[in-house]
Amino acid sequence: MMTFLVVCLCGGLGATMRFVVNTSVQQWWNRAFPLATFVINVIATFCAGVAAAAYALGTVDHGTYLLFVTGFLGGFSTFSTAINEMVSLARAKRIGMAALYFAMTVCVPVLCVAAGWAVGSLGA
Repeated sequence: MMTFLVVCLCGGLGATMRFVVNTSVQQWWNRAFPLATFVINVIATFCAGVAAAAYALGTVDHGTYLLFVTGFLGGFSTFSTAINEMVSLARAKRIGMAALYFAMTVCVPVLCVAAGWAVGSLGA
């Protein structure tokens, strides 16, 4: 029961951080490209890569890894919002922007996980 509550707390902290980053980026970014969600997902995937490397190298235990990735990053990252934004761009006849956002949302996070893994493995 305690693990469940801590995962809930971590997820809430991640969601709160997502709100702060989203609001902060939207205050100065007023263009069609959904930069706030993109930045959030880039940060989350990089951190997931660091966490995966730390777990694989035995730097953190499985429980800590799950709390961070499942709890905090689960609340912080927002793939469903990215998909909704792609559909909204396409419905607004911004097909090129929707395609660019799709490509960036799929490709850049893969690179971020790899970069995070590399950074997390530096001391090994």
